[in-house]
Amino acid sequence: MRFLLLFLIKIYWMLKAKNQEPRCIFRISCSRHVYQMAKTEGLFKGLKAFAYRYQNCRDGYQVIINPVTDQNYMILPNGDQLQQHEIAKKFQSHLLNKTEF
Repeated sequence: MRFLLLFLIKIYWMLKAKNQEPRCIFRISCSRHVYQMAKTEGLFKGLKAFAYRYQNCRDGYQVIINPVTDQNYMILPNGDQLQQHEIAKKFQSHLLNKTEF
């Protein structure tokens, strides 16, 4: 079953438009993360990673900019916190310019 999940992700990568800008808020894309988890940890960890990413890679996150420590992070819809090094690069310029999205 793990191989079926890995195969489906590879098909997704082949069918996904190459020029389409990623919409994922995570630095490592959701499909890449799920692929790595399924490959190294097994099917159930891969499915668990997919469920987590699917629930949290949506609207509803908040960007927090701490002016005192100059540390930036995101709070996900489930309450988890992403540090700046875990956030997708497309959001980094927004964080560095201290603009809200």
